Amino acid sequence: MAAGPQLDAATVLLQWATGGLLFCWITTRRREVGLGYGWLLRASYLVIAALAALVGYGWATEPIRDAASIGVCAAAALALFLSIVRRRVGVAGQQPEQYESTQTIVDRTGIERNLSSSDAQGKEFDPRWDLAAPVIGLVGLVATGLSSGGNQLLETARILVGAAFLGSVTDAMLLGHWYLVQPGLRREPLLEQVSWLGKIWPLEVGLLLLPTGMWSVLSGAIDDGYGGMLGWFWVACAVTTIALVLVTRAALRERQYAAVMAATGLLYLAILTAFGTDVVARLVLET
Repeated sequence: MAAGPQLDAATVLLQWATGGLLFCWITTRRREVGLGYGWLLRASYLVIAALAALVGYGWATEPIRDAASIGVCAAAALALFLSIVRRRVGVAGQQPEQYESTQTIVDRTGIERNLSSSDAQGKEFDPRWDLAAPVIGLVGLVATGLSSGGNQLLETARILVGAAFLGSVTDAMLLGHWYLVQPGLRREPLLEQVSWLGKIWPLEVGLLLLPTGMWSVLSGAIDDGYGGMLGWFWVACAVTTIALVLVTRAALRERQYAAVMAATGLLYLAILTAFGTDVVARLVLET
């Protein structure tokens, strides 16, 4: 069998952490979403990067990739620490929403809340700290792609696009859930994540079709071991993913708040199909 994408758990975990932290920055740079969302993402991907390092050093060592996994873990931990230290300053774009919500509570219930402009004094967390981890992860992923067999440039492109693909769909789903915590949040941050997912999808699918790729499985040139079933399963995952993206965008055009929760449910399914699109291709084409 010709060389294709390798199914390596450490690489997939590093892809996931790197892409997720990149799209964490894409959201946090807007300074609208509450601090807790950033804490959730940094903590989650910190653990995933640590697992990538553990799996890499334990089973399939790639020195640069495994060192990058540790670096991603450390950079995410640093950004999390700085955000927690400066938590009292809050998020600039969220403050008008907080004051409006506070005034609404006062008007409806007469209950005063101690929230004043003095709460926003001090230096706010700089979202550029969230870029450190994905930059470190990028180095490890590029090194992994260039050390692979076969078409190294194609493999590197697949790894990098796959990282963005997995990260964007995961962050979009988690951001959809965050609207339960911050119901007054505008829909633009979630629409941006879904838009990125839709833009990345053709790159992900196109790169996986290029030879030696899934087109060779569908044509029968490569035997997937299941009579072609895995190839068509991959097609189903890829098509379903973009269909879910389109339906999610349609749902978010509705004005009702329930539309955000419906979109979040659709993104749950999109995570399953997106991982199927990326991981199944690596499984089938593994040499």
